[in-house]
Amino acid sequence: MRPTLLSALLCALLSSIVSAQTPLQNEIRKIAADAHGTVSVSCSLPGSSLNCDLEPHSHPPMQSVFKLPLAVCALHQIEQGKFSLDQPIRFLPSDLFPQGTFSPLQDKYPSANVDVPLRELLRLAASLSDNAAADIVLRLVGGPSAVHAYVKSIGVEGFHLEDGEHGLHRDPAAQYRNWFEPAGAVQFLRTLSDNSPLSPEHTELLLTWMKDSPTGPNRLKGALPSGTAVMHKTGTSGSQAGKTPATNDVGLIVLPDGRRLAIAVFVTDSSADPATIESVIARIAATAYAAAVH
Repeated sequence: MRPTLLSALLCALLSSIVSAQTPLQNEIRKIAADAHGTVSVSCSLPGSSLNCDLEPHSHPPMQSVFKLPLAVCALHQIEQGKFSLDQPIRFLPSDLFPQGTFSPLQDKYPSANVDVPLRELLRLAASLSDNAAADIVLRLVGGPSAVHAYVKSIGVEGFHLEDGEHGLHRDPAAQYRNWFEPAGAVQFLRTLSDNSPLSPEHTELLLTWMKDSPTGPNRLKGALPSGTAVMHKTGTSGSQAGKTPATNDVGLIVLPDGRRLAIAVFVTDSSADPATIESVIARIAATAYAAAVH
């Protein structure tokens, strides 16, 4: 086949793919281009045909997004009677991270060797994205394989966890082994919102922690109407060789009629500056929100 004919066929194929996209998908794709990386998106709204899909079955590194499934797994084990929310858990010296790692828990107890209520460890991990607290909980529930198996047991596909925060800090390449398909993250959020595997009390506790989270104010929340409630979990990597491997936010956005829009936005290997990356996430969320309320 002649090169010119092949080029023409490829252009026609690309044109047909783009034309098959919904206007919302096309708008999201345009916004995503500003990230100068790979952007993957999914969303879901009950009773609607809303479609935000942009590479929804890709495998972006999730970074601290894993702390949300971790919290649900831990709360499930609490409901099974393995632990209690107010049970003291030992913060061991082996749980400590190198200086400079984000951990309010470690900042408070720099020498470890203290007991901390499991409730507080879960709040620190789910709401503040505390790395030391998350790895203590991960150790308690049985490690990455236990969380992976639990997520699969509730019918959520597209989640893969191999390493905790210590593993990610030892080997930057490890973050690519921990991934969450955007479609899977949205499925997880929908399950938590609509048919939670947890008790109403524990579901509400977790959603409150997510709503009160101070992380990522310029991501999903960044361009939404003032006062919009967002229950979310961020994930963030450092930058390497001019690229940022992971800038993520997944969550439930409460619409004016009370419905919850589940949305997941993952920005992978972006060469844009952090403010631009976060703006891409914010604009995608605002575009989906606008489509949902009209």
